[in-house]
Amino acid sequence: MSIMALWQPILATSVLIFITGAIIWTVMPWHKKDWRQTSDEAAVRSALRGLAPGQYNVPHCIDQAAYKDPDMQQKFKDGPQAFITVIPSGLPNMGAKLGMMFCFNLLVAIVCAYFVSRTAPPDADYLSIFRISGAVSFAAYGMAYIQESIWFGRPWSATATTFFDALIYALLTGGVFGWLA
Repeated sequence: MSIMALWQPILATSVLIFITGAIIWTVMPWHKKDWRQTSDEAAVRSALRGLAPGQYNVPHCIDQAAYKDPDMQQKFKDGPQAFITVIPSGLPNMGAKLGMMFCFNLLVAIVCAYFVSRTAPPDADYLSIFRISGAVSFAAYGMAYIQESIWFGRPWSATATTFFDALIYALLTGGVFGWLA
């Protein structure tokens, strides 16, 4: 089985996951508590104004040697510690973000097709293809968030809900690939 022979499940999965993701993020309730408001949003916005788009951390420690400095250690003890992502000002360009999300879904579907084409025999049954494509898509949509929780303080509850999303995407991807492959 070649990747080119899997163009239908690639395209169908990309569209289905795009629509499902839109429904999950706009209608379903489980991501509503992923983000919280600061106690003084105006002060936080004022403090961050002027920062160029990019990633920042507080306290900022450039190398391991600086961790030995008692003043730096005290900054960590006193807190707060934060990882901050600053994006360009202005209304979000939803068209571009949605386009990039569709391209990501397409990439995941292509990777699923690659694994199916390389591991499933030509006469593979529905369940075999379902397992391969479902496992690959679950890993693609969910696993990276574990690192976010470990290293950057992303709440484990948010990672758990993202895993739930990934499970939904995996079941749909496996179903489409099993049906159309």
